[in-house]
Amino acid sequence: MSTMSETHTKMARFETAGAIDCDVHPPTPRRADLLPYLDDYWQEIVTSREVDVLELMSYPERTRPYMRPDWTWSGDPLAQMQKNLLDPLGLEGAILNVVSGAHALFDPYLAAAICRATNDWLADKWLSRDSRLRASMLVPFQNVEAAVEEIERRADDKRFVQVLTLAMTELPLGRRTYWPIYEAAEKHGLPIGIHAGSNFRNAPSHSGFHSFLIEDHVVQPQGFATQVASLISEGVFVKYPNLKAVMIESGVTWMPALMWRMSKDWRGTRIEVPWVKDAPADIIRRHIRMTSQPFDGPDDVEDVAKTLDHLLSDDMLLFSSDYPHWHFEGLDVLPEGLPEAKVNKILRDNVLATYPRFGG
Repeated sequence: MSTMSETHTKMARFETAGAIDCDVHPPTPRRADLLPYLDDYWQEIVTSREVDVLELMSYPERTRPYMRPDWTWSGDPLAQMQKNLLDPLGLEGAILNVVSGAHALFDPYLAAAICRATNDWLADKWLSRDSRLRASMLVPFQNVEAAVEEIERRADDKRFVQVLTLAMTELPLGRRTYWPIYEAAEKHGLPIGIHAGSNFRNAPSHSGFHSFLIEDHVVQPQGFATQVASLISEGVFVKYPNLKAVMIESGVTWMPALMWRMSKDWRGTRIEVPWVKDAPADIIRRHIRMTSQPFDGPDDVEDVAKTLDHLLSDDMLLFSSDYPHWHFEGLDVLPEGLPEAKVNKILRDNVLATYPRFGG
C-alpha cells in the first residue's frame, strides 16, 4: 500500500480541488431506512413480506471485497464520506448513485414505491446535509408510467441530476418501451446513468450463467456495449438529440473498439436503420460519456494516453472515484498516464457539460 508521502506526491501531479465526482455510493438503504418514506400500505407490505432491496443487489455490501477496509461503514456514513473522500480531495461536488435491488423486483408497483422512498431518503438524509452532494434519481424501468411520474415529481429538485438504471436490463435500453422515460429525462436536462450490474432477467453472458465472479466482471463491458448499440440503432438519440447516456463503472478501453466496429458494420447494414444518418462513432462522441473508475487501461503510461487518443474526443471521460469500492490506494484516484491537457476537462469541465442541472 502507498505511504502517505507517496500518495501526496502522486496527488500533486493532478490537483483534484474543485473536481466533481460522478460515482459515489452511499450505503444502500435497508428496509428500516425506507419505512419512514413509505405510506401505510407499503409499510405493511415490505414488513409482512420482509422485503429488503439490499439483498436483491447484484453485489450486496456483504460481498467481499465490496469496499476498502479503511472505508468500511461505521457511525455516520456521511461523516465518514466527508472524512475519507469529499474533504481530502477538495471536491466541489459528488453524485450519489444508489444501485438498488429495486431494479430486480417483478412487482412494478412495489418497485415504484421503493424507488420513490429511496429518492426521498436521499434528499432527506444526504442531500440536505451537505451542499456538495447531488444524486441520481432511482426510477422503476419495469413500470415506465411510474418512472415518468417519479421524474416529474422530482424535476424541480435540481439536486437530482441524472436518471439511473443498469447495464444489464430486461430489454435493451433502446427499445421504444422506454422512450417516455427518455422524453421526460431530456425535458428536464437529466442524462441516463447506466451503471454496472444486472437485474438478472437474463443470463449475464450470451452463453448463459457463469461459475465465478471473475467471469461476471469480464462480461460487464459487453452489457454496456449492448446498451450503446441499442440506443444508437433504435434511434433514441435521433428522437432525443439533447439526451446523454453515462456509462458508470464500465471501464474505458472497450469503447474505441466498439466505435470502430459499429461504424464499420453500419456502412453495410444501414439500410435497416435509415434514421441513423451519422456514423455510430460520431453519435457516441456526442452522446455517450464514461466514468474514470475503475480504469481498465494498460500499465504503461504512454499506452494509457494512446488508448484515450483512440476516442478522438476529449469530452467523453468524467472523473469518478467509485467510493467506497477498492480500485486504488490511498487517495491516488486518478490513473497514471492521463494527459495533463485532458485532466481539467475530466475533473470538472466535462462533468458540468454533461450535467446541466449541477449548478442548479
